[in-house]
Amino acid sequence: MKQIKTLLIAAILILGASQTISAQAKTAHVDVNDIMAKMPAMLDAQKQLEKLSATYDAEYKKMVEEYQGKLKKYEAEAATVTEAINGERSKEVQDMQKRIVDYRDNAQKELQQKESDIVKPLMEKVRASIQKVGKAKGFQYVLDGSSLLLADGPNLTADVKKDLGF
Repeated sequence: MKQIKTLLIAAILILGASQTISAQAKTAHVDVNDIMAKMPAMLDAQKQLEKLSATYDAEYKKMVEEYQGKLKKYEAEAATVTEAINGERSKEVQDMQKRIVDYRDNAQKELQQKESDIVKPLMEKVRASIQKVGKAKGFQYVLDGSSLLLADGPNLTADVKKDLGF
């Protein structure tokens, strides 16, 4: 009777341990920032954004130089012209300031929108690849390793890069 009781307890322990092991979720991690930073399409997008930004910067600098030139000219001539002309010039300078500020604000918005338009489809492509690789390797969860305090499991970053073709 004692042996049957011992065997029964051992069987329960073995079954309980096997269920605990099978109940644990399989998790892995990837470094999404690393993937995005080294993705050829993202590198091309960054070059495109830098080129657009340089164009905006050049136009902005040109506008500022024109503003500064007129401001110096008007200040130098202020004592020799009439009050009405000084008033017109003051209004012109204020309008130029407003145009410069508006241009800068619009350029920043356009750059942000362009970046969003470019990055969103690339991010979706990376996400789909992570899901594909994770499922193929039998993982239930794949976490972004850049935000984890401890990433002591399988790293799928290299597999995702391979799936994406780089």
